[in-house]
Amino acid sequence: MELQDLANTLATLRSLDTDTSLVEAKRAKGGLPASLWETISAFSNAQGGVILLGVDEKNGFSVSGVDDAGSAEIAVAKICSDSMEPPVRPLIQTHDVEGGRVVVIEIPPMSTGQKPCYYKGKGCYGGSYIRVGDNDRRLTNYEVNLLIAGRGQPRDDERVVAEAVRADLDEEIVRAFVAGQRKERRRAFEDKSDDQVLSMMKVLKEHEGRLVPTVAGLLCMGGYPQQFFPQLNVTFVVYPNSQPGIPGPLGERFLDNSSLSGPIPEMVSYALALLRRNMRRRSVISGIARQDIWEYPETALREAIVNSLVHRDLSQGSLGTPSQIEMYPDRLVVRNPGGLYGPVNVEDLATSNISSARNQVLVHILQNVDLPEGGRVCEARGSGIGSMINSLRASGMGLPEFDDQVASFQVTFPNASLLDEETVRWIGSLGITGLSDSQLLALARMRNGESLNNNSYRSHLGVDSRVATSELRDLVDRGIVIQAGSRRWATYSLADQADSGGAQYSQPGQLPLEENDQQLPPEMRDDSVEVGDEVAQAVYEFLADGPKSRKEIEEALEQPSHVVLLRLRQMRDAGIVRQTGPSRSPVGKWTRVGQ
Repeated sequence: MELQDLANTLATLRSLDTDTSLVEAKRAKGGLPASLWETISAFSNAQGGVILLGVDEKNGFSVSGVDDAGSAEIAVAKICSDSMEPPVRPLIQTHDVEGGRVVVIEIPPMSTGQKPCYYKGKGCYGGSYIRVGDNDRRLTNYEVNLLIAGRGQPRDDERVVAEAVRADLDEEIVRAFVAGQRKERRRAFEDKSDDQVLSMMKVLKEHEGRLVPTVAGLLCMGGYPQQFFPQLNVTFVVYPNSQPGIPGPLGERFLDNSSLSGPIPEMVSYALALLRRNMRRRSVISGIARQDIWEYPETALREAIVNSLVHRDLSQGSLGTPSQIEMYPDRLVVRNPGGLYGPVNVEDLATSNISSARNQVLVHILQNVDLPEGGRVCEARGSGIGSMINSLRASGMGLPEFDDQVASFQVTFPNASLLDEETVRWIGSLGITGLSDSQLLALARMRNGESLNNNSYRSHLGVDSRVATSELRDLVDRGIVIQAGSRRWATYSLADQADSGGAQYSQPGQLPLEENDQQLPPEMRDDSVEVGDEVAQAVYEFLADGPKSRKEIEEALEQPSHVVLLRLRQMRDAGIVRQTGPSRSPVGKWTRVGQ
């Protein structure tokens, strides 16, 4: 973290008046805080983060300073190396800022195969923490067990259900499944009996001299799996308000409340039917046409529901927890027990095609089982999230929010079209052409008050890091977006003049109109012509002495780069100035038209 990034981070903490999920401030005036290892563990087991020693949260995040920064750096490195398991490899720097020394500790996220990272003095179950919001929370024993199991391939779906028998499978589903296997894999299965096929696919396994269904076999083909696992079902609730527990106008707690049971194909089908029953239709703008569509695209919902059932944790500790679908006026939530598994993380879900299955036998079986209405339940080709993203984009919606909390995984779909008619009109008023779909959706999110960074741009808009960097830089160069911080600490938000509440333009790309609702033609302009706000007027006057580079203008007027660039491009589009160098070069020359 460079000095300017530290200054921006301090400004953010002060504006929020709280720590964040990625930054923790500690006073550390008289030495290292006793709880430092908790935060090191918490960041390591989450997305990583930054610890600022010498910043006092209780006094408005003022810089209290560290008395002996060198000794503090050595002590922190020793804790990370000798007291944490696995060892943590932080980047530690000291900066002089606001009259004090701040030690900056950047903690990288631990890889999935190494979690949980814990403090040796407390042991794995007592010394493992996770970052939740601005707090460090100790992992439960169940969560620790999940992380440990994630180091290898879980086999809970292969577990035999001793009290079940072959007849507990739905014979119609079994016949279709076996016939499909013999057709698609003739060499392996054409001379095998039905039970041999089912055994080879691990639908059945031998137990005490007899063939009995596995957990996966029952969930895929059972007549009623909940006979053995009552909570391996789906709960579906529609709430009248945006928060559960707040009754509707007639005192109703729920608008719909159902428990879905049966094998996974039937539960998926029932859930989609209930969603259709409770969804409304809305209008969105696609190109120049208005379309009436469902509140949520069905493809995205199907993928989320299937994932919640297929990738849920099936260990003994979670058998009492169902998958959940919660519908609110402003959002739809799909939740399942068990966080992400394998070499994937929340930030890369939208762009990665990696297929990683916690329940590999369950997934393998379901690739060959159809939904009641037709079509396979899942493909396991890493394309599910991609299908979700494409359907949401086609509906003018942003990506869902993914939340991995180790013990659970949640997908939240906001009930709003980012590209509604008003937003499309606003983007058109900017007079900017050639924007990609992801850039348009990013502007819509920023217009709603969000700030984005490279990670959130990727996860919200479904592009890889290289594309995110290029598209964000393009928005900055166009003067629509401003950048705060640099490198991994850079955040992006709308420039003031691009804000929906900012200046109104006579036509796309033009400067604000004057009170007489007329602009002078170029040949009538002189040094006193009104060219917009004070900054634009100052730029115009500064160019009276001849062509100047953008860098010269910024230094002379003491204005940020994005402000000067925005005014220059507005003035260029209005015919007041012209550019004589490359469009993105800070040393290219700008001059008045007619000079």
